[in-house]
Amino acid sequence: MLTALLSGLGLCLSLIAAPGAQNVFLLRQGVRHAHAGYRHAVVLALVCLACDIVLISAGVAGFGAVVESAPWVFDAARWAGVLFLSGYGLLAAWRAVRGGDAIDVVPTEPVVSAAPAAREEGPGHTLTLTAAPRRTTTALAPAILTCLAITWLNPHTYLDTVLLLGSVSTSYGDARWFFAIGAILGSAVWFAFLTFAARYAARWLRSPRSGRILDGAIAVVMLSLAAFLAAG
Repeated sequence: MLTALLSGLGLCLSLIAAPGAQNVFLLRQGVRHAHAGYRHAVVLALVCLACDIVLISAGVAGFGAVVESAPWVFDAARWAGVLFLSGYGLLAAWRAVRGGDAIDVVPTEPVVSAAPAAREEGPGHTLTLTAAPRRTTTALAPAILTCLAITWLNPHTYLDTVLLLGSVSTSYGDARWFFAIGAILGSAVWFAFLTFAARYAARWLRSPRSGRILDGAIAVVMLSLAAFLAAG
């Protein structure tokens, strides 16, 4: 049982640690919202972990055999993934080319603006300043939807979790669920690491230039994955 658990842990880590759409998305979101604590990044990491739990459990339960008998599912997911990843990659490329915006972040509380709201002339009158809210961070709900799309529209997600992990688990017989637990632990360890790593990486990614570099890397990853999927 311990062997099965450790095997699932190691195999999942080796698969999930590879650069991919999900990882670069979580990294950017973690960096962007580092100022606000861990809440935003943790919620997205938990969403990814929940998806992995469902997919790994389905693969170990034998759903992989069902998916193999319906290849049209992969074709539909493949082209949906091509469109989504291409769009996301082009947006990242546009941010990288346009520049001017740092990924990190700005406090959400209002600050005092230097521009007066009303000005009255004459002695005895003072200048009135208005509070101008700074740019707020990206809402959590759209980020969750994007995260779900990146996860479920990527056929490699199914290949790695449902098919590969599911097929390997069969070699452990009755201990295959310990293999599944190990794989889920591997997923949890990786997403926890990525969440904390993004927070510390934000220290070096707070300038517009570094933001453009990261967006450029994201564009390369996303468009490369889209091209790879389109090529079949």
